[in-house]
Amino acid sequence: LAFAEAELRCDRDIVLAAARQSCYALLYAGPALRGDRDVALAAIGQDWSALEFVAPELRSDREVVSAAIRQYGRALGFAADDLRDDKQIVVEAVSQDWRALEYASERLKGDPDVVLTAVQKDAFALLHVAQVLKRDRQFLLSAIRLNNNVLQIASPEFMGDRDFVLEAAQRNGQALQYAASELKADREIVLAAVQRDGTALQYAAQEFKSDREIVLAAVQQHGGALQFAASEVRSDRSIVLAAVQQLRNGLGVGAERVHPRPE
Repeated sequence: LAFAEAELRCDRDIVLAAARQSCYALLYAGPALRGDRDVALAAIGQDWSALEFVAPELRSDREVVSAAIRQYGRALGFAADDLRDDKQIVVEAVSQDWRALEYASERLKGDPDVVLTAVQKDAFALLHVAQVLKRDRQFLLSAIRLNNNVLQIASPEFMGDRDFVLEAAQRNGQALQYAASELKADREIVLAAVQRDGTALQYAAQEFKSDREIVLAAVQQHGGALQFAASEVRSDRSIVLAAVQQLRNGLGVGAERVHPRPE
């Protein structure tokens, strides 16, 4: 199409056939055909990046934009402002690629439903959310269920908040990883964490790795947690038996999360 005469670049049949072959056909199409919905959909069907070349009015077209973001969520960046503020479109985009949250309207960056959809994919979606949500206790507790890494980039004030960390550990044992040092030495928090996820034992203060009650709770939840216990506890017959039984009953489910530690 790049080498066709100008009048043929305005021929709908020719441009439509070219768009079905390459999204870049839009670069050479006549202005009117860049605003042709069928031509745009044909080009986007070849490659989402065609959204960049369509007429401005089509960037407000739900079907056209949706066709692009189904392939690549970050195509939302080429959508018109009204669709960046459309919850259904933005949820579709972040479901495909959490990084699309960067292009959502400020209003939707503060919408818990939208953000939780993105956080479920990757906790780093929090980098793009409204600051108010990073300080929203209930939102963060909801997010921790979906992705334990949320606490890594949440407001630091929460990491030393005992009540918050305890509730987070009860929802996701891996939250213990990001707790302040003094809270990793808090018996109630550690017990809550290992009861939820035995492998959280690896993040507990050293004293608890020798604590029979704590270690037993951990291996009863995940037998592989035994590797994080102190050597003297790994010599305890009843604890080793509990670990073996848990792995047998659980058919080893979740064992891929931990790796044997030679000692």
